[in-house]
Amino acid sequence: MPATAETSCATPLTTEPKLTWYCTKFPPYNFSKADRGTCQCGRCKCANSEGNGLVYGKYCECDDRECIDDETEEICTGHGKCYCGNCYCEAGWHGDKCEFQCDITPWEIKKRCTSPDGKICSNRGTCVCGECTCHDVDPTGDWGDIHGDTCECDERNCKAVYDRYSDDFCSGHGQCNCGRCDCKEGWTGKKCEHPLSCPLSVEESAKKCQGNSNLPCSGRGRCECGQCTCFPPGDNRVYGKNCECDDRQCENVDGDVCGGHGICSCGRCICQDGWFGKLCQHSRKCNMTEEESRSLCESADGILCSGKGSCHCGKCVCSPQEQYISGDFCECDDRDCDKHDGLICTGNGVCNCGNCECWEGWNGNACEIWLGREYP
Repeated sequence: MPATAETSCATPLTTEPKLTWYCTKFPPYNFSKADRGTCQCGRCKCANSEGNGLVYGKYCECDDRECIDDETEEICTGHGKCYCGNCYCEAGWHGDKCEFQCDITPWEIKKRCTSPDGKICSNRGTCVCGECTCHDVDPTGDWGDIHGDTCECDERNCKAVYDRYSDDFCSGHGQCNCGRCDCKEGWTGKKCEHPLSCPLSVEESAKKCQGNSNLPCSGRGRCECGQCTCFPPGDNRVYGKNCECDDRQCENVDGDVCGGHGICSCGRCICQDGWFGKLCQHSRKCNMTEEESRSLCESADGILCSGKGSCHCGKCVCSPQEQYISGDFCECDDRDCDKHDGLICTGNGVCNCGNCECWEGWNGNACEIWLGREYP
């Protein structure tokens, strides 16, 4: 977009390619593809020609025009609220645009979908007209890992490490019934992981495997009679007596270790001179003025690094005291990423602005599904 008197940008570094990059840097929120706005001085100006405000968001990522019903021309057919292009229906209505009405009362719908623990579809599914549709995490199975009339059964509770290629339900030593393990003779424990022949008790074994971590084997391996077997087997990046070292944490999404500017030691980068950052991604040298640097660290709302970091050479360095804060403008909270077995991204991927990016061989919202080669 050529600069005009109305759209000229004050900072000399704000060239058109750089500005356009700011407006398109979080796919699929790309105004050029969605025809949702224009880029002006590194800020997205959303297309609202009718002044209705239906297109909004920092990158014009929300388009509430998607909620307008073709027949009635009403948002969510007048039976729901629209948020960021998705309809959230009132009780008794369903459908992508709340266009269908249920033939039973809202009270009856809630009653049928309420699980024994008092939650709607056990918080593992969606209630539509009194029937629960469970959120299945493994599309390859013959039937869902989450099932039951109110999604009350979660077979994942029977697995220590999610692996559809091995008989790993109840550690291979029991039968999984509605998310609970019935152990074979000679085995005990919540997941039948403990042999009765072991001189240690279940609690003693788990404590020995836990070490200084919050979970046995740091949540990265199987504990059996006080000994850890790290997962996935054969991957020498996960190691230690209690699987406490995970050198995958030193890799960025492209697989580069410590950005090529350091070495990895037990999951932490030791940077070369002249480099710093969690992944040694920042150079200490800088040829910008402070004003030029700050102009590149301001988010769309004009706040420096979202108020959660400092600016160095045009890049935000997020607060090391809050390790879960990330993003180019420190705008992301990695605690928003899905968890499994108490670990963000199950320890099998990295959290990138609220979404898990899984390492090779792993899949699922929380990187909990192994789709790689069979374990040796």
